[in-house]
Parts: sequence; C-alpha cells; structure tokens
Amino acid sequence: MASQYSPLILHFITLSLLVSSSLSDTFNSLDVAGSIRSTLDLFSLPDEQLLQNEKQTTTVPSSSSSSSSLTVEIHPRAKIHAPVRTHADYRSLTESRLARDSARVSYGDGSYTVGNLVTETVSFGTSGSVPKVAIGCGHDNEGLFVGSAGLLGLGGGPLSMPSQIKATSFSYCLVDRDSRKSSTLEFNSAKPESNSVTAPILRNSKLNTFYYVGLTGFSVGGRAVSIPPGTFAVDEIGAGGVIVDSGTAVTRLPSQAYTSLRDAFTRLTRHLKAAESFAIFDTCYDFSSLSSVQVPTVAMNFAGGQKLELPAKNYLIPVDSEGTFCFAFAETTSSMSIIGNVQQQGTRVHYDLAKSQVTFCENSC
Repeated sequence: MASQYSPLILHFITLSLLVSSSLSDTFNSLDVAGSIRSTLDLFSLPDEQLLQNEKQTTTVPSSSSSSSSLTVEIHPRAKIHAPVRTHADYRSLTESRLARDSARVSYGDGSYTVGNLVTETVSFGTSGSVPKVAIGCGHDNEGLFVGSAGLLGLGGGPLSMPSQIKATSFSYCLVDRDSRKSSTLEFNSAKPESNSVTAPILRNSKLNTFYYVGLTGFSVGGRAVSIPPGTFAVDEIGAGGVIVDSGTAVTRLPSQAYTSLRDAFTRLTRHLKAAESFAIFDTCYDFSSLSSVQVPTVAMNFAGGQKLELPAKNYLIPVDSEGTFCFAFAETTSSMSIIGNVQQQGTRVHYDLAKSQVTFCENSC
C-alpha cells in the first residue's frame, strides 16, 4: 500500500532517543538539536551521496546456511518525476486479467498499474533461483507510485513474493531515511528472541492479503488510554481491524481512537509550546528554543499483555528545519487502523507465516 505522505515523512525521521533512568517508564528524552542538525545535513548532501546512502539489501537464505545479497539502488526523489494524473477511486486490493497477457492491479489508495503479466525465473545472487514467478511490467502506472521503478509485494495474496517463493517467514528492518546503513529484507530468517514483542497474526477472510494483528490499545506516559472495547476488532462483514503495513507512512486510527490517544498525549505536554498544525498532523510543537525535551512515552498494547514501547523518534517527527515537531499519528475515516512505517523504523518486524505470528524487535537493524 503506497502513501502520499511517505516522501516527506521518511526524509525527516532523524531523532535520537536518550532514555532517562529515572523517567524511563513514563517519559523519553528527545534530542531536538541533533534532529535539526541531521535534517540540515540531509539537505546539504550532494545527490551522489544521497544515492549512496539510499540503498537497500534483500537476503534470501538457501536451504543451507549460506546466503547472498541483492542490492537495489533507490534514487533520490528529487530526481523522480511525479505522475501527471492521479486515480481518485478508492477500492480494496484487486487483481483482474484484462487480456491474454495483460493485467491491471489496483491498490486501496487508488493507485493502479496496467501492463503485462508474465512468469519468469528469479535468481537471488548465489542463493539459488525460483522458477515461474509471476512478475508484472507496468506500462501505465497511475497514482502514488511517485516514479518508483517497481513494487515488491509482501502481503498475504498468491502473487506476493513470500507466497510465490513459498517462504515460511520474512522480516525487514527500516532504518532512518538519512541513515548511512541499509534497510534489510530477509526471507526464511530466524525469529528474534531478545527484547521482542510477539502478537498473533489474525485472518480476515474478506481481505486475506493484509496482516491483521491483535492490537488492544495504547498507553501514554505509562497509563492505558481509554478506548472503547471493540474499536480495533474486525466485524462480521470484514471491516475494521488493525493491519501492519510497510507502505503506509504514519499510523492511522479511526476518529475515536485517534482523539483519545492525542488527548492523552497533549494532557501531558501542556507545558510545551504549541505550533500550528501541519498537513495531516493536528498536534505540533515549537522546539526551536530547545536542545532536548522530555516527552511522555507512547506504547502499543497487544493481546496477551504484550507491550511495544516506541522510541521518541517514532512518534514525534520534525517537519521542517526550524524546530517544528508533530505527533506522528493521524485520523482516518476508515474503520481499519494501520500501523505505519514511521512507528516501525529501527525495529525488525518478523512475520512467521507458518505460526501466524508477528514479532517486533527494537534496535535490530
């Protein structure tokens, strides 16, 4: 699932977390000055350096213990032309054949691609090859692709890469966009055990391409946020629920859940200087005169009492170089909630498809 907010958000995720031993359960320390410096450094890098920094590595272990890597260069968005037209219709992910050798794929955000659908043998370095993998070549790509050279499907549908190569698990770890490290994607990798939070993957027969998780609520400053029971449940017609999505920028919540979370956060930050809202963010702060600031912790609560505490950089993000930071959650008119990639950054997210579990392991990039 693509997001129209990804280019802006992902370029600015540059905060560092300094945990105070005395306040670690309820507050995090935000390095404001360091974040602004990193943002300015990003803008000052030459295109060649940006290109060198923006590489991702995909690893596919073979049946033995050896593995190899496929490195893909991701060009700076400044050099990518935006699409001329935008497809405005919103629909569930569908796949339909239009002709003998052509196909159309439509995504929930309205983006779509029309082109040829073929099968090909795909090789991953020296790790072996997989025959008859379905690959599409899009000749008419409309919507929110922003000139991307391609998309690698990781969902639960039959045409996703994990399904086609019969992977029993996969994991990824998304680094900050200006990081000099590479993000990684691994198939058939071992589940991280230490410092991890595991939640069941729930199935929705109406939308089986998404990975639903049993999110029960949020905590702010160590206290549970009051959200009505059933807010995050899938109803009898398949609506609602919570999915984990690497293609959506910030976590999106239904109105009542978002309002409760935002209000719980603002009650503990009344002493901080407010700033005007920005784009989809209605809760922003002016940290221009501060070098660091204490902010309440935000945690996601899952079924079974599992709790994932987010680092400050994953819920307060700079939206300019002047010291304006915004609360990185947003409201949606949909009944479905989405855990976006800003909240996942710096965390290895491991999907055990055989056991229907998703595991979050912090600081594992």
